[in-house]
Order: sequence, then structure tokens, then C-alpha cells
Amino acid sequence: MLVDSPPKQSADTSAAAEPRGRRRSVRAAGLLAAVGVLLLICVASIMIGAKPVPLGDVWHGLFHNSGTGNDVLIQDLRVPRTILGVIVGVALGLSGAVMQALTRNPLAEPGLLGVNAGAAAAVVSAISFLGVTSLSGYVWFAFLGAAVVSVVVYVLGGSRSATPVRLALAGTAATAALYGYVNAVQLLDSAALDRLRFWTVGSLANADMATVRSVAPFIVVGVVLALLIARPLNAMEMGDDTARALGAHLNRTRATGMVSVTLLCGAATAACGPIVFIGLMVPYLVRALTGPDMRWILPYAAVLSPVLLLGSDVLGRVVARPSELQVGIVTALVGGPVFIHLVRRKRMAQL
Repeated sequence: MLVDSPPKQSADTSAAAEPRGRRRSVRAAGLLAAVGVLLLICVASIMIGAKPVPLGDVWHGLFHNSGTGNDVLIQDLRVPRTILGVIVGVALGLSGAVMQALTRNPLAEPGLLGVNAGAAAAVVSAISFLGVTSLSGYVWFAFLGAAVVSVVVYVLGGSRSATPVRLALAGTAATAALYGYVNAVQLLDSAALDRLRFWTVGSLANADMATVRSVAPFIVVGVVLALLIARPLNAMEMGDDTARALGAHLNRTRATGMVSVTLLCGAATAACGPIVFIGLMVPYLVRALTGPDMRWILPYAAVLSPVLLLGSDVLGRVVARPSELQVGIVTALVGGPVFIHLVRRKRMAQL
């Protein structure tokens, strides 16, 4: 009996490892397929617009610039718009996934911490009181506003003793107060209203490489921070006591997560305005595909969020050609019914 025992344990271990390896392979294959879809959407984003561009001209325009025709259109307009859509989609998807893990709420989204409201308040202040009119100026003020509000929310939420509920309440209060301020300034300053209304809709239409270069460093740092805390976030989703028992540093993880969300969502909002529902829908749907492991949720969200964002942008160009619907409008029209469905589904599951 003693001789037969080790082979039995080895067989059990091998049988348990086989499903795990199969799930890992399936997830990896799905991630590669998602990357392929993203590449196709990027090509569609370059081809489709008020002036359609043939696929052959796309390839030529990417690597050669004759200074005329489609080459200029591709390199000066379509490529910057597509690149900005990709990095903003990555930022929104990752910030939503981190937010849902921090609050242990699958229906949470980055605006829960007041990031969008802080960015909007800073931009409207810059327009009304400082006369800022350029998009490059909006970027820095919006990012500063998002960062300041995130720090304030973290302090109001209890700082080192912060809990998901306290952070959510503090973020909700800050959002209400800041949007009240934004509305008041716009009512008192019609010029500010005219300049701000295009930004607040959420758009990729004015994208250029200067904007990409301005926000890319912040998004890169935010992405790295989000990926670094994937394991601690897994532990935190099982509860604070369990996370401590597993060796997770709760305060450090929450602070790092908030910094990551601020960098990602703040930079994205600064560049394009507040684009809603991307950070809510994609991480929620990804969780149903990958399970609760943040080590897979984060990469999937980083790939599929730009797919949804660029897909919505392309759809907005098609349905209103030769004009276009702003991407923020399209994501709201798509995301609203989806959000209602998710809420009803969650409520029914609790009954």
C-alpha cells in the first residue's frame, strides 16, 4: 500500500493540472484572437470616414507620404485618431477593471471617484478664467483636476483606513459638487459653454500626434501600475481579512490602484472628454469570459476596450456620413441599454 500511494497522488496532481493548463491555453488563444480583431478595427478606422480610402492606399499611406491626396489624410488625420483611440481605450478599460476590483463592485466605473468631474471642472475653469482655447491646454488642466480630485476623495474616504464604501461615497459627493460648479460656470459664461460643449460630448475627431504625445507617458505609467497590482487585487476581492492573511498590503494596493485610475482615466478624459460606459461594460463582460483572475481580466480589458471604442467611432462616421456622430454619443447609446440589462440581470441573480 505504501508503494502504491505516491503514484496515486501524482496521478491526482496531473489530472488537476490538466484542466488548468487547458483553461490557460484557451484564454491565451482568446487573447490572441482579440488582438487580431483590434488590428482589423484599426485598419477599418483608417479606411472609413467622410472620404473612404482603399486598402491599397492605406498600406501606401502608412509608409510613404507623397504630400498629397490620401497619404496626407492617412498620416495627418486617420493614423493619429486611431492611435489615440487605442491608447484611450486601453486607459478606460484598465481603469474600469481596477475600479471594479478596488470597490468589489462589478458595476463600478472610473467616474465613481470623481475623476471625470475633476477633469471637467478644471477645463471649464481654464476656459472661463484663464482663456485657454487649445486642446493641448485642456489636456494639462484636465489631468491636474483629475489628480487633485482623486487625492481629495482618497483623504475624504479615510486615507489609510479607506474602505470601498467610503471611497464610493466620497467620490459621489465630489462628483455632485463639481458638476454643480461646472453647470454654474457654463450658465454664467456663454463663451465657455460654446468652447466646452464639444469636449464634454467625448470625441476623437480633433486627435493629433501632439495630443498623443502629451497623454501617452501618463497612460504608460498607469498601465504598468495596474498590471503590477493584479495579484494583490485578486486577494482583495476575497475580502480584507482574507487579503491580509494572504500577505496583501491593502493600503498600498488601494493607493497604487487610485494612482493608476487617476493617470489612466484622467489622461483619457483630458484627451477626448468624458467617454462613458467603456470602463463599465468591457471589464464586466470580460469577467464573464475569463473568470475573476485579474491577471487575465486586465490584458483582456486592455485589448477589447479599444475594440469597442474604435468600433463605436467607425460606426459614428458611417451612420451620419458625410458628417459624423461623436464617439461619446455612440458609446452612450450602446452602453445605456447594456447597463440596464446588466443591472436587471444582477438584481434577478440576487432574488
